[in-house]
Amino acid sequence: MKKIFTLFLVTIFSLGLVVGEASAKRMGGGKSFGKQRESVSQSAPKAPAAAPTAPAPAGGNKWLGPLAGLAAGGLLASLLMGGGFDGIKMMDILMMLGIGAAIFFIFRAMRNRSPAQPMPAAAGNVPFSAYQSASPLPGGAGSASVAAMSTSTRPAWFEDEPFLRQAKANFLRLQDANDKGDVNDIREFTTPEMFAEIGLQIQERGGKPQHTEVVTLNAAMADVATENDLVIASVRFSGLIREEAGASAESFDEIWHIQKSASQANASWFVSGIQQVS
Repeated sequence: MKKIFTLFLVTIFSLGLVVGEASAKRMGGGKSFGKQRESVSQSAPKAPAAAPTAPAPAGGNKWLGPLAGLAAGGLLASLLMGGGFDGIKMMDILMMLGIGAAIFFIFRAMRNRSPAQPMPAAAGNVPFSAYQSASPLPGGAGSASVAAMSTSTRPAWFEDEPFLRQAKANFLRLQDANDKGDVNDIREFTTPEMFAEIGLQIQERGGKPQHTEVVTLNAAMADVATENDLVIASVRFSGLIREEAGASAESFDEIWHIQKSASQANASWFVSGIQQVS
């Protein structure tokens, strides 16, 4: 009976300190789904890398909680098996509970520490539908790069720079909505197929809030084309994102396909696919 009770205590202490270690995930979970355009992924230009950021705490910090739990459980097991609890009193139990609570709060505080600050969301974020352009692309510094990847199906009125600015703002907004489980905000930006997939991912985590940090974010136009009745703007996002508290920021590289009706003048833009760059 004593052995069973010992194993029970070891398990409780180990699991208790592991609580909160579950990994968060950026919107889409780092997967490819929805509209995919393989011809774009092979030739998509990547935005210049941003300046390096301060390193985060070593990823090994995430193991401190479990190791402390095992150590505490082992200590209890040693005391139990060696008769260290013979004649134990209520004050001893209270003292052990207090020590356990202190350990829990110390490691929770360590997990929450993060020296690198997330990229702030742009003020006044608005949906892609706010981006409209009715005039041909003017000349200027961006004309050469646009001409290099221009195709016969690229609308003459499309302008890269204002679209990319709005795309970056909406990338941040969607990450925040995904963390909060705000399905209403996500629905405003996505096609029904994309919304169903992302909604399922939120449902799989029980709708619980999470926290991801976009440390650096780059955006470049990969392609703009007209397919049937759709104008599709493919934006390549890259940078660093932290998906787990206390861990180092990891790089990501993916293309978002954003589309609107070609026949409706004031049609809204919607994210129709996320494609990982191999």
